Amino acid sequence: MALRRFRSVTLGAAALAAMLVLPHAGLARPAAKRAPVPATAPAVQPAPNAPRLIVAISIDQFSADLFAQYRSHFTGGLARLATGAVFPAGYQSHAATETCPGHSTILTGVHPARTGIIANTWIDQSALRAKKTVYCAEDETKAAADPKDYVASVGHLLVPTLGERVKALWPTSRNVAVSGKDRAALMMGGHVIDSVYWWKGAGFTSLDGRTLSAAAVNENKALADVLAQGAPEFALPDWCSGKARAIPLGAFSVGTGRFALAAGDKNAFRASPRIDRATLDLATELVDENKLGKAATPDVLAVSLSATDYVGHAYGTEGSEMCIQLHQLDLALGDFFTALDQRGLDYAVVLTADHGGFDLPERLGEQALPVSHRVSKSLLPDALSAAVAAKTGLDANGLVLSDGASGDIWLRRDLAPADKARAVEALKAELLANPEVAAAFTADEIAASPAPSGSPETWPLIARAKASFYKPLSGDVVLMLKRGVVPIPAAGPGYVATHGSPWDYDRRVPILFWRKGMTGFEQPSPVETVDIAPTLAALIGLPVPAGAFDGRCLDLDAGTGDTCGARP
Repeated sequence: MALRRFRSVTLGAAALAAMLVLPHAGLARPAAKRAPVPATAPAVQPAPNAPRLIVAISIDQFSADLFAQYRSHFTGGLARLATGAVFPAGYQSHAATETCPGHSTILTGVHPARTGIIANTWIDQSALRAKKTVYCAEDETKAAADPKDYVASVGHLLVPTLGERVKALWPTSRNVAVSGKDRAALMMGGHVIDSVYWWKGAGFTSLDGRTLSAAAVNENKALADVLAQGAPEFALPDWCSGKARAIPLGAFSVGTGRFALAAGDKNAFRASPRIDRATLDLATELVDENKLGKAATPDVLAVSLSATDYVGHAYGTEGSEMCIQLHQLDLALGDFFTALDQRGLDYAVVLTADHGGFDLPERLGEQALPVSHRVSKSLLPDALSAAVAAKTGLDANGLVLSDGASGDIWLRRDLAPADKARAVEALKAELLANPEVAAAFTADEIAASPAPSGSPETWPLIARAKASFYKPLSGDVVLMLKRGVVPIPAAGPGYVATHGSPWDYDRRVPILFWRKGMTGFEQPSPVETVDIAPTLAALIGLPVPAGAFDGRCLDLDAGTGDTCGARP
């Protein structure tokens, strides 16, 4: 059945507030079984043509460049999705192109400035613990049993997800999420979620207080056997042969790996195609366990696949490793969609990414591409503290705080207002004098700047910063490196390349929609990941309040212009 004339009904903010109340503490416990259909049907019914299951997939670090580069070689699930509605120039429009902020946009429909997820980690000097660095998916007010661990939580997410909105209106609907990373599953699933799992250590786990379901227990048992026995390397497809070239990085090299798995090596398992296959296998089991797609109201299944990101960090975005990863990912997605077909489900898929990525500068230099190099240590906190102290006469001890050589930078909390103002001015001047820096904006400058508008590809740097800026958490200064400067001073095993910049190689991601029978088309103009939630809301006929989304509904009806009806 083709995708036709999806409409989004708008509600007033007060009406939705009454309908959707997020818990102030903790997350909803998973239901043992689907709630019975109420005797009285809800006032708002799903759209007549609504699919029974929404499958939202994020491929971590799957840039638009990788999609374009490998598209002609896809034969499995990615090839299927490419026959649907293809938006090759999707944007994670904000500057903080990291996993947590990116995932927070996909099913909320708003930028990180509204989700409150400004980065993977930030520094909160008011935190009532010795460690002031806060992880986006933790409850920092609770101590974990292991001092090196944390209590996973979605408490920092300030807005509801699509799955939460669906459950609020249609309580019989199910909201399920699974990923290789907790932050991905939680940011796509949200606060009120029936079943949520992510990979941790040597198996899938869930939130504290939740008992693993039979599906997770069975999957973990199967994976324990794989880890105990190890596994051979993956075959290199013929079309990957040109990618296999060793890149020396001191005592080690990358570029020719094939993911042989030694017995017991759980880190190698995670940074390989095997983690995506395991995530999709568990997703399939959760479809059965939760009877997804079987009720009269739509269910939401969020799946985030993490291996592309782990491979990108450990080996870069080129080389035999990434080529094998994308080939295996394509095959695994194909098997997943076939499994859904075999269950006779009416489902619609959207696939995108949380951010893009950038290759290691050592390989880029050999390819004579535009100049790329690793950032100098002059932009790390200790060096900046010394420089600002020299300019202001303030104590250098802990004066400048950051989580790396780019992004948010904080000044010591105990500074008097006048001293802080001098320190901010000195820090900005120090940053702008550095030849590796493209821009540095103070919090006041970002707060006073207008909200981003227009095509995301034309946004100035301060607008990209604005989309990631949440005043209670963001830094006193935001640092942006020049294009091609990699914010890793030195490569080490498992961490040779990264993302996180405001440049399009990190911002641009594909957005693909697919449903059986739809008319496929490709629309090259820029769109945003915040457009996904309003589009899916329109698809299922979900009422949304005016202003609930930063994004807009995308026309999936082959460009006729009437797909979205009344836009949220």
